[in-house]
Order: sequence, then structure tokens, then C-alpha cells
Amino acid sequence: MNAGPERLIGHDAAERALIDGARSGRLHHAWLLTGPAGIGKATLARRFATWLLAGQPGKDGLAVPSDHPVRRRVEANTHADLLLVGRAFDEKKNRQRAEIVVEDTRRIAEFLRLTPAEGGWRIVVLDEAEHMNRAAANALLKVLEEPPPRTVMLLASSVPGRLLPTVRSRCRLLRLDALGPVEMERALEAALPELPLEERAVLAGLADGSPGRAVSLAGAQVGALGAFVSELMARDAPDPLRDEAMVDAVLRNENGFEAFLELLCGAISGRVRERARSGMRDGGDPTATWSAIRRLRTETDRFNLEKRQALLSGLALLNDFHPAR
Repeated sequence: MNAGPERLIGHDAAERALIDGARSGRLHHAWLLTGPAGIGKATLARRFATWLLAGQPGKDGLAVPSDHPVRRRVEANTHADLLLVGRAFDEKKNRQRAEIVVEDTRRIAEFLRLTPAEGGWRIVVLDEAEHMNRAAANALLKVLEEPPPRTVMLLASSVPGRLLPTVRSRCRLLRLDALGPVEMERALEAALPELPLEERAVLAGLADGSPGRAVSLAGAQVGALGAFVSELMARDAPDPLRDEAMVDAVLRNENGFEAFLELLCGAISGRVRERARSGMRDGGDPTATWSAIRRLRTETDRFNLEKRQALLSGLALLNDFHPAR
């Protein structure tokens, strides 16, 4: 996990809630930062940790000067009172693990048993908390139930419903929303300055207010992939031969597998919202299809499955409902 307190665009209300909690003298020991993936939840957590460890400097938000010694140690991941936890890298498989395992969350208990090195706060940032397996979640729960004094745990999760209810109940919920158009323009200008304005605008339109999602799509030919998705969503009958040609084209594209499924799931989510507004109930269940394709994507990564077959299976799942209706 990147340790640096990167620039954060948007989320002023969430930032203010953390600042107010710290300055009230009654800062809650555990916070659950939720919202769509890629909008800056973990970034906000790291910025707050830096600001708190630096002694709450200044009056304008969570900004800490770049030459501040605490910020420098946080950015170098050498601050003794900050622990960053997430899905570890599997050296044998040369990829990130699919889960946060019990050894990861036991590190939190061990860390919090130590005396603060600098006499102040001890802070844990747990990113993608929804990936904890049950054993890891139970180990974390023990810490949440009996937190040491002057401890703050910041959990970031895009899918808080996957967390144990007992974990959620011990955290103060802090919801972050997707970025608006102006904020997205600023975020992508900062993250992808080399891209022409027109391409950034296309990415912003596909990313649903998530800079992280936009950056992940930047290496793919999103125009062509978006056209494929639009074609699929306009169909009222399967076309196996076209599916095979489309899948081959997707896999020739850099980051094509991940970007295509991301766009497809986004389109299905949009259809779910349309049906909810209109009250439509025929043509199958797009919510179930969305979940199945998400699961397929996760399992392909976890078990190193063949991507071509995974994509063909994903397109076959679209036959469970009729997108064009």
C-alpha cells in the first residue's frame, strides 16, 4: 500500500468530520470509510493519519507541509506509529493476494500493544477491508472491542456489506460520495496530465465519479471497448460468433480484460438503476448478472483462470436477462 498522503480532491465534508472528531477531544477509536472504489477513501485515511501524527498543524484542512518530518516519514513508510494493512503481495504467484488473511490483522494487535514511539497516537489504516476472510475479521474484532488508549483505526471499504455486522457496529460510519464532473476534471488533470483533454473527458464519462477507475481504464482503448459494451446492451438475442470475435479483440487490448468487465458491470449497474426508476421487472434479473460477472472476474484473478473462457462465460451470463428490454 502506498504510504504517501497524496493530494485529495473532493470529500470536504468527510475531511471536516475527521477534523472535528480530533479537535473535540473525543475522537472515535474506529472509523469505517465507505463509498465507490477508487474515489479516495484510503487516501483520506492516510492524509488524516499524517495530520494527526504531525500534531494537527494549521487551520485549513488536513494539509501537512511537504518538508514536515512526520510527512516525510509517512511517505517513506518509516513512521513507527503508523501501520498500513491491505492485501499482501504473493511472491510465489507474483500478484496481490485475493484476501486479507488472519496474519495480516494479527499484526494490528501486535502493533497496538506497543508503546507509541513518539508519545502520541498509534494509527492503523486498513484498506479494502471487505477482502478480510472470516478469521482475519474475527482477529480484528477483538481489537475493536478493547482498543488501547490513543488509538485510531481507519477502515476503508467499497463493499461494507461484506464486513461482519459486529465489525461495522464498532466503527463510526463515514460515507464518501463519487466525485462530481468538476472534481473529476481536476482529479484527472492531476493524475493523467499527459492525456489530451478530450480523452480525459471520455474517461471521466466512463468512470462514474471514480478517479481510480478512470486511471485503471487509461491504458485501454476505452472507446472501442465502450462500443462493444453498448452493442451488447442493445442486443435482444445472443450472437456466439460475434462474441468470440469481440473477446479476441478485447484481449488484444492492453488492460482489455479488466477494462471491458469494468465497463460491462458499469453498464449493467446503469440498467439496474433504470429498471428501479421505471418499475420494470421482466427480462431477468440484471442485479444477479452483475454479481455473477463480478464474481467471475474475481475468481479469474484469484485462481489464474484462462481469460478468454472467462470473458465468453461472462457474455453468456448476459443471456440470463435481455439488456435491450
